[in-house]
Amino acid sequence: MHEASPVSRRSARLSLIFSALGHGYMHLFAAFYFVIVLALEADWGLPYHELVELWTLGALLIGLVAVPAGWLGDRWSTTGMMIVFFLGMGLAGIVCGLVDGPTAMMLGLAAIGVFAAIYHPVGIPWVVKNATAKGKALGINGIFGAVGIAGAGIVAGTLIDLASWRAAFIVPGIVSVVTGLALLACRLLGWIEEPRVEKASEEAHGRGDMLRAFTILLVTMFMMGLVFQATQAALPKVFDLRLRDLAGEGAFGIGAIVAAVYTVGGVMQVLGGHMADRLPLKAVYLGAFLLQVPILALLAALGGVPLIVVAMVTVLLSTGALPAENMMLARYTPDRHRSLAFGVKFVLAFGAAPVAMQIVGFIQGRTGEFVWLFLFLALCAGIAALAAAILPGGLRGSAPQESVQPAE
Repeated sequence: MHEASPVSRRSARLSLIFSALGHGYMHLFAAFYFVIVLALEADWGLPYHELVELWTLGALLIGLVAVPAGWLGDRWSTTGMMIVFFLGMGLAGIVCGLVDGPTAMMLGLAAIGVFAAIYHPVGIPWVVKNATAKGKALGINGIFGAVGIAGAGIVAGTLIDLASWRAAFIVPGIVSVVTGLALLACRLLGWIEEPRVEKASEEAHGRGDMLRAFTILLVTMFMMGLVFQATQAALPKVFDLRLRDLAGEGAFGIGAIVAAVYTVGGVMQVLGGHMADRLPLKAVYLGAFLLQVPILALLAALGGVPLIVVAMVTVLLSTGALPAENMMLARYTPDRHRSLAFGVKFVLAFGAAPVAMQIVGFIQGRTGEFVWLFLFLALCAGIAALAAAILPGGLRGSAPQESVQPAE
C-alpha cells in the first residue's frame, strides 16, 4: 500500500468531517419533531397521536429514497449527493418552520425525509472507504449520529423555550444550508476528491454465504430499525408522562433528558466499534439483541431515575450493534454495489419508521401509555436474536478478516 499524497490525505480528512457532520444533522432532523410536537399540541390544539403521525410520510420516504440515493452515489458523485443532502434538508427544515397547518407540515416533513434519505447510503460507505480501522471509524462516526439525536432534544427544547417551535425548525435548517455551501466550496476548490474504488475481496466468501448473510441481515436490520425508531419516537412522550416532576415545566427539561439518554448511549458506540474490530462480528451483533429483550421489558414498567438509566442502556445496545452490522454488510457486498446495498439497508431501517409511527400512535392513543409498545419491541428484539444466531461465522475466536481493504 503506497503512501497517500497530501491532497488525498486532506480530502480523506475533510470527507470524514463532512460525513460525521452529516450524520449528526440527519439524525437531528429525523428526531427533533418528536420534541417540537409537544409544543404543537398546545399551539394548534390537536392531540399528540394525530400530530406525531404527520411524520409518517417523511419517515417512509427516508427509507424509500435510500435505494435511488445509493444508486446515484455509486453512479454519479458521492460528494455531489452530500451537497444535495445538506442543502435540500436545510431548506426543507426552513419551510417547516414557516407553515401554518397539519397538511403543509406533513409535506414539509416529507421533504425533510427525501433529503435525509441521502445520508446513510452515501455517507456511511464514505467512512468505510476512507478508514483503516473500520470499526473504530464507524464508532466515532456513530457518535455524531447519537449527538444529533441528543441535540434534537436539547436544541429543539431550547429554541422552543427561547423563541418558538418555528425557530426549532428554521435555525437547524440554516446551519445545514451553510454546511452544504461549505462542502460545495471545498469541492470546487479541489480540496475534496471522489473516493477511489477499493479492490473488494468478495471471493473470500462463497456466493451462498453472501446470499445467506444478506437475507438474514434484511430481517435483523428491519427489527433493529423498528426498535430504534419506535423508541426514538416514544421516549419524549414517555418522559413527559412519567418524569414531569423531575423535568419541570416547558420543553427544555424533556429535551435535556432525551439529550442525556442519547448522548450517553451514543458515545458508547465507540465501544461497539472497538469490539467489532477485535471480536467476531456475529457475537457482538447477537449479544446486543439478546440483551435488548429484558431491557425493553423493563422499560415498559419503570419510572423515575431507573427509567432514564434503562433508556440509556437500550440506546447503547441499539447503537453499539451498528458498527458490527455495517462491517458485516460491507464484508458481504462488493464495492461496486456498496452504496446500493447500504441503500437497501436503510430502506429497511428507516422503512420501519412509518410502521413504528403507526404503532406508537395506535398504542398511545388507546391506552394513554407505552407499556404494550415496549413489550412488543422486546418481542421484536427476540426475533432479531433468533435470526442473528444463524448468520455465517462463529461466536468464538478472533474477528474474521475484512472483505474491504484499507484506503490507500
